[in-house]
Amino acid sequence: MRVVTAEEMKALDRTAIEEYGISGLVLMENAGRHVVEVVRQVLGDVRDKVVTIFIGKGNNGGDGLVIARHLLNMGAEIKLLVLTNAEEITGDAAVNLEIWRKLGQKIYSIHHGDGINIVRLILMNTDLIVDAIYGTGFRGKVPEKVGRIIEVLNSSGKPIVAVDVPSGLEASNGKVDGPCIQATHTVTFGLPKLGLILEPGAGYAGRLHIADISIPAVLVEKEGPLRYLITPELVREWLPARPSGAHKGTFGRVLVVAGSRGMTGAACLAGEAALRAGGGLVTVAVPETLHDIVEMKLTEVMTAPLPDNGKGCLSKEAKQAILSLLEDKDVLAIGPGLSNDPEAAALVRELLSSIRVPCVLDADALNALAEAGELLRKVQAPVIITPHPGEMARLTGVSIREIQGDRILATSRAALNWNVVVLLKGARTVVADPGGAIYINPTGNPGMATAGSGDVLTGCIAALLGQGLDPSRAAAAGAYLHGLAGDLAAREKGMMGLVAGDLVLTLPEAIRNLG
Repeated sequence: MRVVTAEEMKALDRTAIEEYGISGLVLMENAGRHVVEVVRQVLGDVRDKVVTIFIGKGNNGGDGLVIARHLLNMGAEIKLLVLTNAEEITGDAAVNLEIWRKLGQKIYSIHHGDGINIVRLILMNTDLIVDAIYGTGFRGKVPEKVGRIIEVLNSSGKPIVAVDVPSGLEASNGKVDGPCIQATHTVTFGLPKLGLILEPGAGYAGRLHIADISIPAVLVEKEGPLRYLITPELVREWLPARPSGAHKGTFGRVLVVAGSRGMTGAACLAGEAALRAGGGLVTVAVPETLHDIVEMKLTEVMTAPLPDNGKGCLSKEAKQAILSLLEDKDVLAIGPGLSNDPEAAALVRELLSSIRVPCVLDADALNALAEAGELLRKVQAPVIITPHPGEMARLTGVSIREIQGDRILATSRAALNWNVVVLLKGARTVVADPGGAIYINPTGNPGMATAGSGDVLTGCIAALLGQGLDPSRAAAAGAYLHGLAGDLAAREKGMMGLVAGDLVLTLPEAIRNLG
């Protein structure tokens, strides 16, 4: 599913109206009816329920008027509060305002001084609030008077359904500067807005509903951006079928090069995750002095010893041994728990130009390339890198603050500069490929911020590469399944006690949950 900015959605709306003849009134009617369905999901039978609807002067307010009319017809008692002079309402919204007036319904104007007191009185006998104050055109900070009303709504304890976006939130980037509606549900129209997917905006949206308001699919396909929300349907479509005549080699041979003294767990987690994500044959290669420990920890995963520098880390002499192991492998994953030992880092840098199979670089493999990301261009095979913001900062020489300030820009720029697929970890993981496609992952939770979680992701992505997914899809699907496994595990165990091993064990359930 495509993800759009406010400007991109506005352009699609305009084209639907001007070139396809779908009037703005039709779009507004469709939008309002979808919100009504969500209100009914929350309240059940709306007869005799009190719904208070706050509207502004734009098209968002027009949507609110449509919602009011349909709920009135269903038997609800409607309190319609206008946060502007009603005479300022124009266009399609004005048409719906005139219909409301002809129905003989009251309008409360609360743009004057005592508006806040009217709001408090009305909310005392309200079952649900609809926020149709500001839409996707909003920028900056709400006026002080509106901000006070928003604070009253948020503290009311009533469910709030936001129309398109919560008022106070910038639809294109999720920025919030001042009071913002804390929605229980947000019904967004046509396509999900970027600001509802990225933080902090996602935290204000509540449960997100995406409403089809009849924007032609052919228009979205032709003119929509190459920016996607990863969905279960998308991942299910990407995952290969398992033919009845398959054998273990059918599903990919994965080599994981990982581990150092004190970090054998990283190697084991990555290897086990690769198996749980569907890899057919997985080998974990570790420094030879740690090999026996890893052998004891792993059962289904094969192991291989690599030359050791005597400190429990890989030596530069491990290069040839790794290349020999790769001769019958489909995928290489390297980095989890390797350590920042200078010899191990030198090994990574020397190995890059010799790799001929798709590879996933994570953790200490990325630290080995600090401020030398251009070395990634030497790899003569598809590459996926999976940095967290700190690793991304070291790779690019750009501050963490700047990276986090525009995660999509930072990720897409790195993918283009280095000709690799980049997965930037964090809340709402972003995946970008050199061709310009961007994928945003909606799954995951704070409980996954635990040691070893990234190692599980590395193994998961490597397994999907081995099963034939192209690199950008392997990274996007891996991020989705990894996050979904975390969500399922948190549902059972809670976030506080979640550990990386829980993610490994829950990966098969996450895959099964795709349907």
